[in-house]
Amino acid sequence: MRRAVIIPARYASSRYPGKPLVPLLGKPMILWVAELSAKAIGAENVYIATEDPRIAEVVRSAGFQPVMTSTSALTGTDRLAEAAEQIEADIFINVQGDEPLVNPADILNIGDAKAGSMDVVVNGYSWVSDQENPDNVNIPKVITNERDELVYMSRVALPGYKDPKNAPERYKKQVCIYAFTGEELNAFRQFGRKSELERCEDIEILRFLELGKRVLMIETQPGSLAVDVPEDVAGVEMALKRKHGL
Repeated sequence: MRRAVIIPARYASSRYPGKPLVPLLGKPMILWVAELSAKAIGAENVYIATEDPRIAEVVRSAGFQPVMTSTSALTGTDRLAEAAEQIEADIFINVQGDEPLVNPADILNIGDAKAGSMDVVVNGYSWVSDQENPDNVNIPKVITNERDELVYMSRVALPGYKDPKNAPERYKKQVCIYAFTGEELNAFRQFGRKSELERCEDIEILRFLELGKRVLMIETQPGSLAVDVPEDVAGVEMALKRKHGL
């Protein structure tokens, strides 16, 4: 089965316009993500889905394949669904363009999990570290059952507790690597709107729960950091320096 990584990269981000092109140690963030994805499955299988010609030119100049999408995509997954219509593959792996510390091994593991369970959507998670605040609304917290299936995902710290002695020792957070079939992506897009929970939480994977899809959560390696707002850049650059010995 052919696997393709599609990286959604929207220039007109509401919280951080132009985010895919923000320089991290002198390199546009989208290229950090594309290069790590290429380590996992080869550059010929990596596509960048964007609505903006500036992003398309940057990735094309670096040897990657842009796929132009509309400016009206509701979410990154809707943009992915548009792009997938132009790509021949059995498994589509969504790697977020704002996670320049993504581990190529995790991309492979998510793809392998999908290949072994083609009837479920697959998503990654890791544990919130001691340096992260679980009350940070920019960190989606993950609730799973004992079979590692998604029950819910929220921007508030969950699970809750009535008695302090029952407070969770640690929290799971979403890692934005997903795996889908083309049919699953098409159903997501054909829903035609954000679901109520998706709209409230601003977490798009919740739409799959409305579609009756099981979502299998796969643990990834720790250390993933995303650039959600400009204030995140300094911390991510420090982590990149440590990782690459700079």
